Amino acid sequence: MKRYLLSSIITLIFACLSFVVQCQNIALSQTNKSGIYRKGQKIIVKAFAENLKEDSLHIRVYKNNNQLAGQKTYKIGKDSILVYEGSFEDPCSVIIEARNGEKNASLGMLIDPEKLKPGAKCPNDFEVYWDNQKKSLNKLPLDIKRAGVEGSNIEKGYICENIEINCLGPKPARGYFAKPENAAPKSLPIVLLVHAAGVKGSWCRSEPGNSMKYAKMGALCFDLNAHGMLNDQPDSYYINLENGELKNYWLQGLTNKDDVYFRGMYLRLLRTIDFLTRQPEWDGKRILVIGESQGGGQALIAAGLDKRVSAVVAIVPAMCDWFGSLVGRMGGWPQPFETDTSKEEMLKALPYFDAANILKSSKAIILTEIGLIDMTCPSTSVYTAINQAKGQKLIYTVPYRPHHQPEGNLAKTWEEDFYKPRELFISNYLK
Repeated sequence: MKRYLLSSIITLIFACLSFVVQCQNIALSQTNKSGIYRKGQKIIVKAFAENLKEDSLHIRVYKNNNQLAGQKTYKIGKDSILVYEGSFEDPCSVIIEARNGEKNASLGMLIDPEKLKPGAKCPNDFEVYWDNQKKSLNKLPLDIKRAGVEGSNIEKGYICENIEINCLGPKPARGYFAKPENAAPKSLPIVLLVHAAGVKGSWCRSEPGNSMKYAKMGALCFDLNAHGMLNDQPDSYYINLENGELKNYWLQGLTNKDDVYFRGMYLRLLRTIDFLTRQPEWDGKRILVIGESQGGGQALIAAGLDKRVSAVVAIVPAMCDWFGSLVGRMGGWPQPFETDTSKEEMLKALPYFDAANILKSSKAIILTEIGLIDMTCPSTSVYTAINQAKGQKLIYTVPYRPHHQPEGNLAKTWEEDFYKPRELFISNYLK
């Protein structure tokens, strides 16, 4: 592990460019290139617009993602347009949206994000609940089913297996496990890969190539699918799951903590880590969990529930600050508290599964990427959860990133400023 990873720096904010091209015809710039401001600090946003069908630019200002804080229409000229100037007195997010017909651009910012606090209190018996869950899991003897994997992805000198690990109901943990062949005992780190939301999409399924990528970097790697699904099945299998048993799975069991769907998902994380830490090649020190969106949320959860997790890469993570709406903010995906289900019952059940509570016991290194115009996993929800962790934090704020990866003119900028540094962190951590 590189020495700088263990430095005493608590939080690093990696800046983006102050001038960003949002689409072919509209560009926005802001005072601070990182998008981070302090209470009362002046924010100035300018727009550059040309070659548009209409001669007016419509500006909207949103606070905390969905609260309209102002709007105005400007005439487009040859020079830049000052479209916003102001400040905020409380921790919050701000999104400036510019529209001209079908063309649009958005830019985000955060005010005092380190001061954001969870929308609801952590239950008094939170630790007792999870201690009991872990004890029940540990009482279940490990039963592991293995099947060798062959194919073009499996190179000579490596082993890849299709693994099923029994778990507390309702599903086992399933995925692909790969490692270098004949590695010395206690010589390799662990990498656990976790997946984004959905069922039938390619991004939801475990693949041998995913685990092989990190095995070739010298790691024990498990690519875990979120739902305990069978691997390598016909498309019809996943389509039937998505339309049937797993339809809107994120809304299942919201009013009873023992029925919440994410309980099973989190237990499968713990079970997989137990399997991995029993491998004789594990160095006994490094466990890195990597995921995006729902996978990013799982990565944070793993760090909070298992103190052996030493580092996390959580990209636009979900499952954060589900009760943000109680204090005027959007909660993180899947926004369960913003559904029509009984609020009183959800307040009793869901706090046990919110990353904003689970992360309180984590001392892992957390690298996270936060999209400041993300409407699925709002920036305030992610920051609120990350604030609770006690370890080193490397926070990449991307003012022009929605939930998905930036596209078009911004793709190259994002790749250089955020994707490559992330991959470098992973590479260095595994050395």
